[in-house]
Amino acid sequence: MHVEQSNLINYFSTVSYKVMGVHHHTKGAGCSHTQMSAPFPVFVFPLAGKARFTFNGTPYIISPGTVVHGGANMTLDKLVLGKSRWEYIIVFYEAVTSEPENMRMGDMHFEISTGNSPRLTELLWRLWRAYTHPDTLSVFRSEMLFRCVLEEMFVCAGGRQNCDAKELFGSVSQYIHEHYTDPLSVRELAEQFGVNENRLFYIFSKFAGVGPGDYLNTYRLNRARDMLITSDANVSEIAGSAGYTDPLYFSRMFRKRFGASPSAIRERFRNDGGCSLLRTTG
Repeated sequence: MHVEQSNLINYFSTVSYKVMGVHHHTKGAGCSHTQMSAPFPVFVFPLAGKARFTFNGTPYIISPGTVVHGGANMTLDKLVLGKSRWEYIIVFYEAVTSEPENMRMGDMHFEISTGNSPRLTELLWRLWRAYTHPDTLSVFRSEMLFRCVLEEMFVCAGGRQNCDAKELFGSVSQYIHEHYTDPLSVRELAEQFGVNENRLFYIFSKFAGVGPGDYLNTYRLNRARDMLITSDANVSEIAGSAGYTDPLYFSRMFRKRFGASPSAIRERFRNDGGCSLLRTTG
């Protein structure tokens, strides 16, 4: 199940909740168990090893750097993977004010990639100690520390998403550079890299300042300009070589970008060695 981080942040910023349990567990290699999950939603924070938690038939591979959220009263299958012990802290919580209709946490399971965070681990141990060694301030400390845990989790996840987004932009833009002569579309690019079109538009707007369609067109037109000034191919041939099947459409787009027709650009470059072209296009 995919949940946007912005929706999660908004949920935990607006909905009041309380900690219902904090437990530390260690399981041996190969240990498995099937049960119903608790009557409260839960965060599973791995500390060491690797395990597979399956909520209502959906498996999640959990190891340090990945946090999993499970819903309430779900079928839960647990299996420790590999030869190392599996160690984790789980935090149960309950909403005490009304939840948004589309964000009922007791019905939701998902994972969050945080990467390695010593501070998150430290906060989890402090939360566990506050909850398991009660005093007059333990409830207050638990609520405060749980909020700190969530904040660190979202900060780490946001950093990972930015890194992932930059890597995706690099991969898609490189693919465009290598395949711009193919009949590409934004939909095909999104499918090629396993993301939706909105995600692709967001990433290109963030790192290139334009959407993926505009980025593709700009790259094609720049390559077409290069071919115009370095070859004797006619405009139709250059249009096809730059990925345009319609020479008239190519000419319109070219004029819009460079302020002159392909033939005029070629003539201008040959007459003055490209000086006016450089002044026009920067």
